[in-house]
Amino acid sequence: MMRNTGKVHVVRVSKTGYVDKQGRRKDYSSAYLRRTYRDGGKVKNETVANLSALPGHVIDLIDAGLKGQQLVPAAGAVTITRSVPHGHVAAVHAMARTLGLPALLGPAGRQRDLALALIISRVVQPGSKLSTLTWWDDTTLGADLGVAEASTDDLYAAMDWLEHRQDAIEAELARRHLGPAANPARMALFDLSSSWLEGRCCPLAARGYSRDGKKGKLQIEYGLLTDPAGRPVAVRVFPGNTGDPSAFTSIVDVIRTKFGLKQMVMVGDRGMITSARIRALNQRQDGTPRPDAYGWITALRAPAIKKLMADGGPLQMSLFDEQDLAEITSPDYPGERLIACRNPVLAADRARTREDLLAATEKLLAPLLARVQAGKLTGAGPIGVEVGKVISRYKTGKHFEITITEDSLSAARKQDQIDAEAALDGFYVLRTPVPADELDAPGVVTAYKNLKYVERDFRHIKADDLDLRPVFHRLEERVKAHVLICMLACYLTWHLRRAWAPLTFTDETPPEQDNPVAPARRSAAAQAKASYQYDQAGQPYRSFRGLLEHLATLTRNQVRFTGTQVTIPMLTEPTSTQRQAFQLIGTAIPLTLT
Repeated sequence: MMRNTGKVHVVRVSKTGYVDKQGRRKDYSSAYLRRTYRDGGKVKNETVANLSALPGHVIDLIDAGLKGQQLVPAAGAVTITRSVPHGHVAAVHAMARTLGLPALLGPAGRQRDLALALIISRVVQPGSKLSTLTWWDDTTLGADLGVAEASTDDLYAAMDWLEHRQDAIEAELARRHLGPAANPARMALFDLSSSWLEGRCCPLAARGYSRDGKKGKLQIEYGLLTDPAGRPVAVRVFPGNTGDPSAFTSIVDVIRTKFGLKQMVMVGDRGMITSARIRALNQRQDGTPRPDAYGWITALRAPAIKKLMADGGPLQMSLFDEQDLAEITSPDYPGERLIACRNPVLAADRARTREDLLAATEKLLAPLLARVQAGKLTGAGPIGVEVGKVISRYKTGKHFEITITEDSLSAARKQDQIDAEAALDGFYVLRTPVPADELDAPGVVTAYKNLKYVERDFRHIKADDLDLRPVFHRLEERVKAHVLICMLACYLTWHLRRAWAPLTFTDETPPEQDNPVAPARRSAAAQAKASYQYDQAGQPYRSFRGLLEHLATLTRNQVRFTGTQVTIPMLTEPTSTQRQAFQLIGTAIPLTLT
């Protein structure tokens, strides 16, 4: 048989333990291209080429090709038919499942899937409902929850379904976080905010005090109920002209009748828990006392504080010579404890702000005075109109004595009034009927200052994370459903922010304050985060929104291998930050959401 008719193949030869003439131990590895053939009934080999000098991967390719494998360039080995963001929705969905949110919303079904998708979308990519519909198809959320093909009618039907389940959802959240087991202090925080509406047809739309500074816009009010740590529990929507006291009465009725909670301590600001509301808080409609009495913690207004200081009253400056907190009593508040506090830092800040505003007003008045003196502005009416514009700019009109005639104008500070107001700078007085053996004076101050957590939730809901405003819905039920979605998204965000604190600029271990009146301080670790921007491994710290954007770069790809028609879903290799983000919420990175 001719030698050149045999098949060639790659042979690898390894030789270990070889000792050369100098006594050095060496290992050798060689590769040869050989042909096998028969000669007189014997199988023989012929070396066609020595491949030892070639790189190892080239030898592997020659070996694979001779064995019949089809070789293609690396760039053409696979085709990625589609790549969609996955990590951010997967993380938020995993936290939602950890918190039992799907079961909390209601029984399984399409309505629940749509409602859950709306809540997750509000956390990840807040936007209008119509923009959310198109966004679902651009992430794995739409396909995995089966909502990618939803219509606007489906979406609004899901909102109506969710709004009808609001009482049941909030009752379960109240049981979890306000019940005696989870909340032994039986304390709840409540505050009111507003957002403007676009349009004029919503029954809830009304003109009122705008906390967004949107003068002339119709608005709604909504009150947020939280546990002492600021975890959202319930939300209620009111007409835009609803006052704080009315909202407080409504939420107390919800807590009593729908949540079935007794002997709660309600914490609210001075404009919400007024003396009239306190009298009605524990009375039935017929005026008889209620057996399930509620406590409260609130603050006095400036006129009431001034009265306590006047004519040798119980509140005197000497109380704060060596301390900034003192507990006093007054016959005007029978059965109540008054905790008076003075914050020197706050006093200095208010004095500086007042002086700046007064100086700014005088600066605006100066050219107006010059115009009147030069005879360029005459008439009491026109002069008064111009003065009104100036003194209302910084709301300092009460501190100026303005005298206007047909051809003159004078303005002077009311220094006595300014000094009287300055005497109250840095003072605030809290009132509560809670006994001292249940809550000491520093505890009362801490509880009241915890209202900052509700304010933080409002920032997250309205601006930082969830973009509640403005509201575009026309029907009352849709407005309530929209606000409920934002509240539930805030509930998710509250837990995500805590879990991801090691990856963000969030203070993981805020220092305990020995003095609750003093300004809060960040821990040294949090200050180091803000200063260095990177952790010890060289990974950057991110904001909460920045972390979600980084998680979005973890994509799910549909991969098709050359020569096949089947696509296989595969995740991109996660970064160390992405791995840690999922570890912190106690789950592995899932290929799909369901």
